[in-house]
Amino acid sequence: MEEILQFLGNYWWLAFPLMGVASGVGGWWSKYTKDRHKRRLELIRAKAEAKALTAQALPAGVAESDARTRADRLTRLMEAHDDVTRRWLDYELDVPKLIAFPTMSDGREPLTAAFLRAKKVADELRPASPQARLDADALAEYRDAVHDYEVAFDVAEQDARRVRDSGFTEAERKRLHRAQQLLQVAVDTSATAAERQVAYKRVRDELDGLIAISDEAIEVLEKKVAPPIEQRRPPEPA
Repeated sequence: MEEILQFLGNYWWLAFPLMGVASGVGGWWSKYTKDRHKRRLELIRAKAEAKALTAQALPAGVAESDARTRADRLTRLMEAHDDVTRRWLDYELDVPKLIAFPTMSDGREPLTAAFLRAKKVADELRPASPQARLDADALAEYRDAVHDYEVAFDVAEQDARRVRDSGFTEAERKRLHRAQQLLQVAVDTSATAAERQVAYKRVRDELDGLIAISDEAIEVLEKKVAPPIEQRRPPEPA
């Protein structure tokens, strides 16, 4: 121990270079540690970004598949919607059918009124096309509206076919019966134009105040009543 102390006492001046060396080594180690930590952070960040990109790639594929699924479901819903509307127009535009089942045109009837309300809701919720971007809630709302529309129409139609003209008085039923007979004459192509026009006018008189007929139905009926225009050949040159 005495020898070591004697050595240090004789060579005390070596402490300064050794301190410089130690300081240099310490600075190098500190820089090395910081650089290694920085590289580790960069590696962690790169792995995280790669993982995020991979995670995003899967939902994109799923989203595309979901979009096709939603478009298919919307297509089926819109076709069902159109089918009910076509069935309704079979009554709305066909005067003979309206005479046979008058409650289908009477908005005062509770079941008919319920159907018309369901139609309005479904029409308002109907998207512009099957490719419309609807979230899950909007799609479910439209689906339920179409279902309600179908059910309401089925119930109203079944009731209309059941009651027919039973809600009318005896005198009103006779008017409906006369209107049916006159309507056959009005659309009979073997009758003269005058006979058809007279019959058509009487049909309108008999139904006035009994059945609400839309302007579109009147237009369809008038086209059937109007005699076809005969195309005359131009005179042949002499």
